[in-house]
Amino acid sequence: MAATKHEDFSERESLTNSVTHYGSTDSGGEHDNNHSNHRFPTAMAGHWVEADQEEEAIRRKLKYFFMSPCDKYHAKGRKPYKLILQLLKIIIVTAQLVLFGLSNQVVVTFKEENTVTFKHLFLKDYDESSYDSFAVYTQEDVYEHLFYAVEKYLTLPETTVGRYAYVYSDNGSALSLCQQYYKKGSIDPANDTFSIDPHIRTECVGVDPPAVLPAVPQAPLTSYRNFTLKFHKLINVTIEFKLKAINIQTIINNEIPDCYTFHITIVLDNKAHSGKVKIRLENQASIKECRDPSVSGHAENYTRLAFDVAVALVCMLSLVLCGRSILRGITLQLEFVQFFRETLDRKVCWADRMEFINGWYILLIVSDIFTITGSVIKVGIESKNMSSYDLCGILLGTSTLLVWVGVIRYLTFFQKYNILIVTLRAAFPNVIRFCCCVAVIYLGYCFCGWIVLGPYHVKFRSLSMVSECLFSLINGDDMFVTFAEMQETSTLVWLFSQVYLYTFISLFIYMVLSLFIALITGAYETIKHQTQEALHITDLHAFIAECTDAPSSGKFRGLETSPCSFFCCCDRTTTYEDVLLVN
Repeated sequence: MAATKHEDFSERESLTNSVTHYGSTDSGGEHDNNHSNHRFPTAMAGHWVEADQEEEAIRRKLKYFFMSPCDKYHAKGRKPYKLILQLLKIIIVTAQLVLFGLSNQVVVTFKEENTVTFKHLFLKDYDESSYDSFAVYTQEDVYEHLFYAVEKYLTLPETTVGRYAYVYSDNGSALSLCQQYYKKGSIDPANDTFSIDPHIRTECVGVDPPAVLPAVPQAPLTSYRNFTLKFHKLINVTIEFKLKAINIQTIINNEIPDCYTFHITIVLDNKAHSGKVKIRLENQASIKECRDPSVSGHAENYTRLAFDVAVALVCMLSLVLCGRSILRGITLQLEFVQFFRETLDRKVCWADRMEFINGWYILLIVSDIFTITGSVIKVGIESKNMSSYDLCGILLGTSTLLVWVGVIRYLTFFQKYNILIVTLRAAFPNVIRFCCCVAVIYLGYCFCGWIVLGPYHVKFRSLSMVSECLFSLINGDDMFVTFAEMQETSTLVWLFSQVYLYTFISLFIYMVLSLFIALITGAYETIKHQTQEALHITDLHAFIAECTDAPSSGKFRGLETSPCSFFCCCDRTTTYEDVLLVN
C-alpha cells in the first residue's frame, strides 16, 4: 500500500514538473508516454468508468478553451468569423478616428487663430513673445489699455479682416466694463498701517455699439471714459463681450459650416498690488448649428452618419460577443472547480481560477464602450446638437489605442513575437513594487523643489511643473537650461539648488534607471533560462496535459458548447508555449 501511494505521488510529481503543450500535439510520441497513464484518482472506485468519462469530457473542454485559433479551427472546423469581425473593427475604428481628427483639427485651428486675432485687435502694443509678461505699470497705461480695447470693439466692423457680429448679453449691453475692489481699503506704507474690509464690491458700466457706425463718435459711445478706477483698493478690471463668427473652411471636408460664439474676457489683474498690472485675454468658444445653411452645389450627405452608425453596431456586436466569452469562461471555471471539489476532493487556487478570465476581452469591452459612446457624440456633433469635440476625441483616441494594443494578442501565438508580452508579464510585479518605492523619493523631491526653488526658478512655479521638469531631467532633457535659469538673487538658495539638482540627477539616472532596466533584463533572462529547466506546472494545466487528443482527431466536434471567445483566439497566458519561447 505504501509503495502504491509512493508511486502515485511520484507520478504526480513527474506530471507537475514536465513541460506541457496543449496545442497541436500528436497522439503518439514521448508526450503520450509521459501522460497517457497518469490520471487523478476518483473518489470512489466503484464509479471508475463513469468518473473517467466525466473527467475526460471536462479535460477536453478545458483543452479546447486554451487552444490557439488554428487548433480550434482544426478541432471543430469552424470559420473564424469572430476574428474577421475584430479585424474589420480595427479598420473602421481607425478610419473613424482619422475622419474625426481632420474635422477636429479644423475646429481647434479656427479657435486658436481667432484667439490670436483677438489679442492683436484688443490688446494695445501686443507682442506674442512677451505675452506671459504682458503688463502695465502706471495708471495712465491702465486707462489707455482699457479705452483702447473698448474703442477697437466699437470700430470692429471697420478694422478687422474677419467677419464678426456683436452679441447682446442678458443685461442688455453688448460689452460690460467692470472693476472689482475691496469694500474698504486704506494702506499707509509710511506708517506701516492698513485697514481693509475683504468684502468685494463689483461696479460695471455697459457699452453698446451703434447699429450703424457714425463718422464721428457720439456722446453715448464715449460715456465709458467717465469710468473711474479705485486703484488704492482695486483687485482687477474686466472687459467682457461676445462675438459671432462662421467657420466656412469646414466645406473642405464636405461638412456644413459651424456657427461660433466667442466669449471674450480681457482681465487687468491687480490683486498682488505690486505695482504691476498683468493683462491677459481669455477666449471661450461655443458651437451651434447655423440657421438656414445654404451651400451651392451641396446636397444632404448622410454617408458619415451611416458610417458612424455602422461602427457603433459593429462595436456593439463585439461587446456582446466578448461579454458572452467572459461568461462562458466563468461558467467553465465553476464547472472545473465543482469537478475538482466533488470528484477529486481538491480545491482550485485563485491563480488557476483567474486563468478563465481573459484580460484581453476586458480590454476590448472597454474599447467597445468608448467607441460606442464616442460615435454617439460624433453623430451629435455632426448634427450640430453637441459641441464636445474634446470629449469625443479622447473617447475615440483611447478606443483606437486599445484596439491596436489588442492586436498584440495575435502575436502571442507566435513564440518569436511573444517575447514582449511574456517579459512584461514576468517583470510587472517587481516593476510595480520598485515604482512604489521610487515614487516616495520622487514626490519628496517634487515638494522640496516646489517650495524652495519655486520663487526663483520658472520651471518650479507649480507642483505639476516641478514634476514635468524632474521627469525631463531623468530622461536627460534640458539639463543645462535648468541649471542656467536658476536665479542667483539668494546665494543660499542657489547653493541649495545645486545640491538638489546634482543629487536628483545622480540618484535617478545612475541608480534608479539602472535598477529599473536590470529588472526588465532579469525577467528576460529568467524566461530565457526556463527553456532549459523543468517548470512548475499548476494543477489546472497538469490536469489538461493528460488529454492527448490532437485537435484534428475529431473528438472535439462533439462538444455541446464552445467556451471560445470573440475572436476564436483565446489567451494562453500561462500555457508554456508562451513561456518557453526563447531558444
